[in-house]
Amino acid sequence: MNRRRITIVILAIALLGVGAWGAYQYQLKNDYKTALNNDYQRLFHDTKAHVANVQVAMAKALLSDSKEQNVLLLTQIMQQATLAQDKLSQLPVSHSDISKTQKYLTQVADYSYSLIQDHLNGNDLDSKQRESLFKLQDYSQYLTRELATIQDKLVKGHMTLARVERRQKTGLRETNEDMLNTSLVKFEETMTEYPELIYDGPFSDQIMNMKPKGLDNKKVSVEEARKIAQDFLGNKQNWSLILFEEGEQLDKSAKIPSHTFSVSRGNRANDISGYISVSKQGGHIVWMNNIRSVKNISLSMKQAQEKALKFLEEKGYKNMESNYSLKYDGIGLFNFTYTDNDVTIYPDLIKVKVALDNGEIVGFEAAAYLHAHHDRDIQTPKLTQEEARDKVRLDFNIDSVRLAIIPKGSKEVLCYEFKGKYKENDYIVYINALDGKEEQILQIIKDENGTLTF
Repeated sequence: MNRRRITIVILAIALLGVGAWGAYQYQLKNDYKTALNNDYQRLFHDTKAHVANVQVAMAKALLSDSKEQNVLLLTQIMQQATLAQDKLSQLPVSHSDISKTQKYLTQVADYSYSLIQDHLNGNDLDSKQRESLFKLQDYSQYLTRELATIQDKLVKGHMTLARVERRQKTGLRETNEDMLNTSLVKFEETMTEYPELIYDGPFSDQIMNMKPKGLDNKKVSVEEARKIAQDFLGNKQNWSLILFEEGEQLDKSAKIPSHTFSVSRGNRANDISGYISVSKQGGHIVWMNNIRSVKNISLSMKQAQEKALKFLEEKGYKNMESNYSLKYDGIGLFNFTYTDNDVTIYPDLIKVKVALDNGEIVGFEAAAYLHAHHDRDIQTPKLTQEEARDKVRLDFNIDSVRLAIIPKGSKEVLCYEFKGKYKENDYIVYINALDGKEEQILQIIKDENGTLTF
């Protein structure tokens, strides 16, 4: 009898233990969902704020008659549009569903850049440029309203972004439409009406619309792409990769057909921590994004840059140099360009994002590199460095000179790159090394958040 009571007591204790463990796991899962949803809501809030800033700055630029004020406003538009695109790309929405929205934000940033160059060259906005800005502003107002509607539903609890965890079970399209109530999809349909903007500049869509030169002819299957992605992410973690999007991957207008996977750690297939895309031709990593917030910053931008460069070398990208950087939300974003025999090749661009808490690589984008990179027969300059120097203002105090290839529309131009100061400001002047033409002037802005050019 005593033995039977002891057995019952042991079973009761075991049952209570199992129940407690189950309750703990249930609570842990709910805590994770809450944290994930909070992160997504923060990203969405930031995206909406950046788009609203674009709309406001555009309205001011259209009203202003001052070149100096317009340069400041157009710079704000460019930065805010770039940040909005970056945050939008981290949301749990199919890239094919938001490709036009991303392209719109890219065009806003790039068109603002081209207008800045016009102002720096002493030109006012003409009627066609103002008309284009008016049209772009109309779309920014529409997008701001749509994002505000979605955010209102999020705040009221009518939808939760963390439901992306169930995308493998319910289907990506169904989840996206339920999660965002087709608002962004409606905006995508409206975006088909906005005009293409044609302009020259280092970020021109002309290059991205060309056939990629950095891919070989080998066709890569889903399983081969999965292995390539696993190797790229590293073997320290037991990654779970689930194919969630087929067809043409559109990333910043880069038409590179890809196998795109959601990424989760270990066997937690529903706990999505990021995404990775592998080109179907050649099996190259097009982009990778790790979704997480950074709480405590412990690394300097210089330390983060060193980690980014080491990462590129480990992945087989040799002869890369860091040129420009931006610090935001605890992340260091670095632009790296390829060098060939001491010639800097700006079209061959790779972007790397580094978390400033532990140095983890949380973002990688090689779309521009895959479009432009190829074996070049670099011409011999027809002008000497001294002859090119004669094309630059005498009172421009030069710090350094080197050869560089810059993009100009759909073409590439070999230039002498002169870095220096003019009236206490930093500039870069590009002189065509073949005919002596002044191709471009960039202003360098340095602050606590990094180094940018305008």
